[in-house]
Amino acid sequence: MGLIIFLVIIAALAFWAVGLYNGLITARNGYKNAFAQIDVQLTRRYDLIPNLVETAKGYMKHERETLEAVIQARNAAMSGLSAAKANPGDAAAMQQLAQSEGALGATLGRLFALAEAYPDLKANQNMMQLSEELTSTENKVAFARQAFNDAVMNYNNRREVFPNSIVAGMFNFQAAELLQIEAPEKREAVKVSFT
Repeated sequence: MGLIIFLVIIAALAFWAVGLYNGLITARNGYKNAFAQIDVQLTRRYDLIPNLVETAKGYMKHERETLEAVIQARNAAMSGLSAAKANPGDAAAMQQLAQSEGALGATLGRLFALAEAYPDLKANQNMMQLSEELTSTENKVAFARQAFNDAVMNYNNRREVFPNSIVAGMFNFQAAELLQIEAPEKREAVKVSFT
């Protein structure tokens, strides 16, 4: 009788450990799926940028440096995305992607600021449509990034709480990193002047 009770306890502990392990796997797959949504939106964004540059090229003949900088930043961001796709949640990959996305955002900002000086370009229907699509895609990227970060937080919480932390340690579940793309202009203090 004692042996049966012992085996039942061992079986219950085994089922409990398997449940914890499966919960960790589910959470990890959740943040990987959430990153796939970021991948879709960023790829769409990267596909729009060459069309935007080609449209601007005809009007901004003297702004070659800016146009080349946009393409270089796009290529760097695509490289960052490839590294992050290989291992979503990896701290180095997320940092590389965040930096390259920040640089791309800055160069696109410069392009749009320069475009303000070209009224014909601003009025170009193709430029307006591409700008609208980029803005829409930026919003989708922000929502996808928020979903990813929520999934990463859920995974990290599951991984760190007791007794999950024991199972996570035994099976080498690594912490996942959030994707935080900083926009330098958001950190600057707002300057108000009534003069």
